[in-house]
Amino acid sequence: MANLSLKATDENTYDAIVIGSGISGGFAAKELTEKGLKTLVLERGRMVKHVRDYPGMNNDNWDYPFRNKVPQAEIEKDYFKQKRTGYTIRQSSKHWFVKDSQHPYTETKRFDWIRGYHVGGRSLMWGRQVYRWSDLDFEANAKEGIAVDWPIRYADIAPWYSYVEKFVGISGEKLGLAHLPDGEFLPPMELNCVETHLRNKIAENYKERVLTVGRVAHITKQREGDTRGSCQYRNRCIRGCPYGAYFSSNAATLPAAEKTGNMTLRPNSAVSHLIYDKEKKKATGVSIVDSESGKTYEFYAKVIFVCASALGSTQILLNSTSDAHPNGLGNQSGELGHNLMDHHFYAGAKASIEGYEDKYFKGRRPNGIYIPRFRNISPSTKTKSFLRGYGYQGGASRSGWGGMIAEAKFGGEFKDAAMKPGNWGINLMAFGEMLPYHENKVTLNHDLKDKDGLPTLTIDCEFKQNEFEMRKDMQSSAMEMLEKGGFKDIKAYDRPGAPGLGIHEMGTARMGRDPKTSVLNKWNQVHTVPNVYVTDGACMTSSACQNPSITYMALTARACDHAVKELKKGNLK
Repeated sequence: MANLSLKATDENTYDAIVIGSGISGGFAAKELTEKGLKTLVLERGRMVKHVRDYPGMNNDNWDYPFRNKVPQAEIEKDYFKQKRTGYTIRQSSKHWFVKDSQHPYTETKRFDWIRGYHVGGRSLMWGRQVYRWSDLDFEANAKEGIAVDWPIRYADIAPWYSYVEKFVGISGEKLGLAHLPDGEFLPPMELNCVETHLRNKIAENYKERVLTVGRVAHITKQREGDTRGSCQYRNRCIRGCPYGAYFSSNAATLPAAEKTGNMTLRPNSAVSHLIYDKEKKKATGVSIVDSESGKTYEFYAKVIFVCASALGSTQILLNSTSDAHPNGLGNQSGELGHNLMDHHFYAGAKASIEGYEDKYFKGRRPNGIYIPRFRNISPSTKTKSFLRGYGYQGGASRSGWGGMIAEAKFGGEFKDAAMKPGNWGINLMAFGEMLPYHENKVTLNHDLKDKDGLPTLTIDCEFKQNEFEMRKDMQSSAMEMLEKGGFKDIKAYDRPGAPGLGIHEMGTARMGRDPKTSVLNKWNQVHTVPNVYVTDGACMTSSACQNPSITYMALTARACDHAVKELKKGNLK
């Protein structure tokens, strides 16, 4: 019997284990396998193979029942929280989102937790906007006495930004802004005529503001030797890109890991907890529930990367209790689960413009415009009403051809009307930084289990005064820029909703310099369990206002490099 147990343990032992296969987990899989480690990648959801498992990639709305709409009864039964994005109310993409009926959570205050449990995770669903952070972001907590100081600065991560950008494929325009560092860019996508008009008017009227096209993880120029194609401007990204033009784990990092021969990918593997050895003072492995059979299994490794998403990773760590870690693995500081953040958005202004009726645009550009942060970046831009800042995303377009119906004409006049698109409109929507508040938190709910029998989360999170003061400026600044640009029918809007809807949840296992006030060190290692690394959104110490995914990837690549060096030194045995 003992021999059988030893054999099973040996068969289930790897050099490294990666929990999660999304943005961070996929990159960890690539880096660790390419560095020679036999790596097990655990994904709690089903298998999704690039191209083969993108059922809606080439379909049109009329190819689906109800013109791609999902019956309301089905939404209310299975997607009652996922529907808050608006994305899941589509036959062509609902399969990427979890069923809330199977994966519930509890809200002390409303939190829109949007999830995708499958191989690739939310890398198949993300907006693909990628912006580097700067020391304006990494130093903010320390300068303002907010939360704790980041244990790294821009210089620590800058080479890793370059490293991942070259692999990912980022299209964008260099601006030379210190607070939004330039990266390794492929040719930018083009602005349309109305966006160019606003760009020029902003340049005429403001020294500290600039409009550019979004920096986006799309290949716009075929790269030599690359198996991924270039963007076809279909704007069906959320259905899965058969060309591999937009970056996802499925199209890029997991194939790279598979190519090494060092990756074992195990879908349908819901991680229950990490196994801790009190004598060795390290995590020796993980325990999972097989989602298909309901059986439990244990896997072992020298190093473990927890990349299950910000809240998913913290859920696992909180459930990893032992005599040495009674409140969750690495929770000696009491900060595990706290300091939850998201970006707040849906505040800005819309308008129309005259004078471009003879112009249109070609293709369906899967990208918009970006106006980088311009508040609190220098003494002249400092405001007393709120800390930190925001950037604008959005874009200009012409409305569709529905106006021809209202014409009520016949024959030639009807045909002429059918050839004319609607008016030009523009939207400037701000994404703002949320401060890290200790009381914004998640806790385990052992009374409510998910379909795999694992405890779920209770989420208690809200925006506070700083965010609401910022939102006032988001509206007024958008209106001001549009007014100076000569736009008409300018209307501000403010729909704060609740945290989570930005789908940029961060914090809950923050990095820091002091084990007494943080969970992770500067290398993303758990302070008290150094063979465990957490490199997804859970590690973030503040949220900045930029989309965070490229920072997760850079931190992941950096942490993998550190882990392999530590293994070679014998420090993680």
